[in-house]
Order: sequence, then C-alpha cells, then structure tokens
Amino acid sequence: MKVTVVGAGAVGASCAEYIAIKDFASEVVLVDIKEGYAEGKAMDLMQTASLNGFDTKITGTTGDYSKTAGSDIAVITSGIPRKPGMTREELIGINAGIVKTVSSNLIEHSPNVILIVVSNPMDTMTYLVHKTTSLPKNRIIGMGGALDSARFKYRLAEAMEAPISDIDGMVIGGHSDKGMVPLTSHATRNSIRVSEFLSDERLEQVAADTKVGGATLTGLLGTSAWYAPGAAVSALVQAIACDQKKMFPCSTYLEGEYGLNDICIGVPVLLGKNGIEKIVDVPLSDAEKAKMQESAEGVTKTNGLLEL
Repeated sequence: MKVTVVGAGAVGASCAEYIAIKDFASEVVLVDIKEGYAEGKAMDLMQTASLNGFDTKITGTTGDYSKTAGSDIAVITSGIPRKPGMTREELIGINAGIVKTVSSNLIEHSPNVILIVVSNPMDTMTYLVHKTTSLPKNRIIGMGGALDSARFKYRLAEAMEAPISDIDGMVIGGHSDKGMVPLTSHATRNSIRVSEFLSDERLEQVAADTKVGGATLTGLLGTSAWYAPGAAVSALVQAIACDQKKMFPCSTYLEGEYGLNDICIGVPVLLGKNGIEKIVDVPLSDAEKAKMQESAEGVTKTNGLLEL
C-alpha cells in the first residue's frame, strides 16, 4: 500500500506521521515545492521509526511526481493555510490553481489513485477535482466532516464532563464556519441521546463552538490547526487501505442524494477499498434539512467563483 501526501507542511507531515505510526502502509511519499523540505520532513520522521515501532518507509521529494507513481491513495493538503480573520472561502483563488495542477500530476502517474482533498475551501476544491479530472466520483473524497465530527465530539464530551470514548456524533454539510450542520438529534453517549444530559441551550452552544472550531484554533495558533486534521486524514486513509467499510461524513459529489445535485458537500459515507462504497441516507429533522439546504447554497455560491 503506497500513499502520497502532497504538501509537507504541518497538516501533511502530521498526516504522514499518523499513517506511518499505524503501520498499515508500506510506503508514504511526501511531496512539496520547497526545495529539500519534504526530504527533510521524511528523514526526520524516519528517525522516529525505531522509537515508535513502525516499518513504513517515508520518502520525500521536491516536486518530482514520478516518485509518486503507483500510489493507491493520495492526499492533497497543499495550498496556503488560513490566517486569523480569514475565511476558508478567501483561499479559493490561489488554492484552486494549486489543487488543479497537483491532482493532474498525481493522476498522470497513478491513474487508479483515490484522492483525498484537504485544501480549503475543501468542498469547492473537491468539486473542482470532479470537474477537471476523469476520476470516477467514488475515488474523489473531501476531508472535512471527519474533522468537524471529531471537534463536535470533543465539545460534547467537554459539556458533559464525559470521556470522549463514550461519545458518538456527526457533522454534515459544508466545511465552513456557517455551513456545518452538527446533528445534535443523533448524537449519543453510550447509545443514550445527549439531549438526556444537556439542555437545548447547552446543545446550541456546543453546535456553535463546533462550527468555529477551526477559526478558534487559527486565532490561538496564528495559522491553521494540524494535529486533528492530520489524524482525521489518516483515519480516512486507513479505512480505505484496510477496506474497513467505516462510516465517516465526507464531501462527495451528490446526484439527488439529500435532495441535492451537482455539488460536493459532507454526508455520511462508507469507506473501503474502492473509496466511497456507499452514500448513507440519514433521516434529518425539518430544522436539519433547512440548515443543510442553507449550507448547500453557501457551497454553491463559492463554487461559482471557480474558473472551470
């Protein structure tokens, strides 16, 4: 199993580290445009192998996509990160060109690759890959919901003073501060609905805190977060590589599902060896349906800024 990660910055390096530590991939290739940067990150990570007990080979390259040939899965993290006060949508101009070039180079050398898009604005970048490549839709996946759901579960556990292992919850919709739809009606603690533990007002606050989870960290760190995004990507990669059929909310191209068409947006999917194996239909309340529609309108508006 060969995995390529394009972009050796904080998110890409964290992703490579988590994949290597889980030891399910034979090789991870880091790619970056900065001379020597990916090579240095790869060497640094390889020097942790004997300490962390993994045998995954990690290599780096400065823009040589021939080194990525034969990749089963490739992750696109490249692009400029958010700075304090920036929205994900403000990144579209620069990142669209980067994602288009990167995806083309990856597919040229690995025509059977499954692509996971992380670059922001993520739903629109995933849509861009659909519109500018010939890959089937099951092999183009946007990572956003997995991260947003992890942040949702963190906030729920915090509110209930419970261990996170007790918590299950999901965020669908667009990967943006206004577009996320935390499914509080479906969230549980050991199969008991969280509404049994928290008031409506507290649940609304949890949802609000979840939506600005990325912006909160950007304000604290001065740049985008990397540990949780890297962990979220590695979970998706592992589900595909190990054919786990695990369910994650991911940005995928919809053709009528959830009443939406010609859009990439976060919905629950099953991930396995073919990428997206199935889109899962989850019943939504009227309020959640309205929020999902509003989220889709926001994503569509951002998509309109693309030059396809």
